[in-house]
Amino acid sequence: MFEDRPDRDSEIVLVGRSNVGKSTIMRELTGHAVPTGKKPGVTRKPNHFDWTGESFMFTDLPGFGFMSGVEGDHQEAIQTDIVRYLETNADSILAAVLVVDGKSVVDIIDRHSDRGNIPHDVEMFHFLEELAVPVVVAVNKMDKVDDKDERLDELCDRLGLFPPWQQWSDDTIAPITAKKGRINSLREVLSHHLHEAKRDDLLKFVTK
Repeated sequence: MFEDRPDRDSEIVLVGRSNVGKSTIMRELTGHAVPTGKKPGVTRKPNHFDWTGESFMFTDLPGFGFMSGVEGDHQEAIQTDIVRYLETNADSILAAVLVVDGKSVVDIIDRHSDRGNIPHDVEMFHFLEELAVPVVVAVNKMDKVDDKDERLDELCDRLGLFPPWQQWSDDTIAPITAKKGRINSLREVLSHHLHEAKRDDLLKFVTK
């Protein structure tokens, strides 16, 4: 179980596979660099970013799923800790940002499904829904995707959301390119969820 969580009443968490851009998004949202491990799977603890005098923070959780060069038991331990963290703190989580790689996520989901396995991204999406935590899917690296609408429609289909993706753009699907600072759609969706939670006092943390 992750320890040393700051004493904050509210948070927005970032979850997703390794190397999908969670830390880059964290940097864009907070304006500060987030420390990362030298290789996937090394970082075992969440990275928290909070503000003095504010009972709110962003939390960047370690990557889950397959990680090259990382033992299976280690992967499972990380997954278990992430699940427990989300379960334990669900009442404090105003939104969970599930970060996926726009270019590869559909292929990864289909590969796991074809093997008869539940894909990690799909499993995490529905797990967060079961916890009643608002889920935002940040579809990152969209600058590398040629058929944007088709690819986003396919992702919605895999997640159990009826296409077209545009009908989910207000509260669920946010196409972004974090490395180039293009995360306005994510900021807008997070603003929507903070407003719905009657936490307009926190809008300053997700808007420029």
